[in-house]
Amino acid sequence: MPKKIKVGLITQSVGAHVGAYLSALAATDACDEVVLADPDAKWNGAAKSTLGPKLTRTYADYREMLSREQPEMVLVTLEARLAPPVINAALEAQCHVFAEKPSCVRVGDFEPLVIKAEGKHRNLMLALANRLNPEFVFAQKLIADGRIGRIFGLDMHLIADQTRLTRQSYHRTWFADRKRAGGGHLIWLGIHWLDLAMQLTGSDIATVSGMIHNVGGQPINAEDSAVSTLKFESGFLGTMTSGFYLDKSYHSGIKVWGSKGWLHLQQMLDKPLRWYENEGANAGKVQEFAGSKQPRGYTPFVQAAIEACANDTDAPISARDSLRALKTVFAIYKSSETGRATNV
Repeated sequence: MPKKIKVGLITQSVGAHVGAYLSALAATDACDEVVLADPDAKWNGAAKSTLGPKLTRTYADYREMLSREQPEMVLVTLEARLAPPVINAALEAQCHVFAEKPSCVRVGDFEPLVIKAEGKHRNLMLALANRLNPEFVFAQKLIADGRIGRIFGLDMHLIADQTRLTRQSYHRTWFADRKRAGGGHLIWLGIHWLDLAMQLTGSDIATVSGMIHNVGGQPINAEDSAVSTLKFESGFLGTMTSGFYLDKSYHSGIKVWGSKGWLHLQQMLDKPLRWYENEGANAGKVQEFAGSKQPRGYTPFVQAAIEACANDTDAPISARDSLRALKTVFAIYKSSETGRATNV
């Protein structure tokens, strides 16, 4: 029988996506008990409402929770600058860790945690949940099977709304201050697409050249616009545009060009994947992904993470993949500061 484990949720009043994580914990059979540590007690009521009897105890101090409860896995969603010592404490307590990104403001604060997790044979997983979306998994197999041939190049964009940046309430959040968040749009949203690019193609990003800017002019200490060129270890090149430009919603896309065709992921659309092959039975035809877009988002990703920790199976993202996504982001920031191409 599959094992079930106790999961600790460590958060605070400004924790990101806490409602989504509570829903995911409630829906995950591999989690049979949740304990919550929230010094502000903001989420106690929501946790009780969402989790019901699955929530067994609440704490103000995460250290007390780790000591008394000894959960097999903890889910950490905190202001980025506050996360590293908490993750470290959880690893010291022999817990697997699932962490809301970016969970640091310097890659040098995260890399030792990866080394410690590996040394203790614990999972350390950043919440880069798009990699389990059905159309992405399908596209990844198309490439792995050689359907579009050898990769020549890649174009990406992930655009969100500028509207949120105009609100005074947003100006006071940790997302609006790179000293608290590590950066702006690139580290909060663009990181997803950088991770997908490497996972999709099976090749790490080796060198970047980037620029960041506050094009909207809002009183925030973080970029709302980032562009970068990317050289992958396999030799092909790519581009990335990451910004808050719209009035509402999102525009997104990942296009991969190959020697035998191309594919185009547009995950916000009802038809999220189209591709073209110039060989085989469907040569010359543009094809569409016919499967369901569901399940997607945080619930299946959290479920996969918990099941991996419970049953000692492969995690949906490794500690090294989590680290490489962060290294890529911070390399782009360094390139912008120095005006030079930067090795990841």
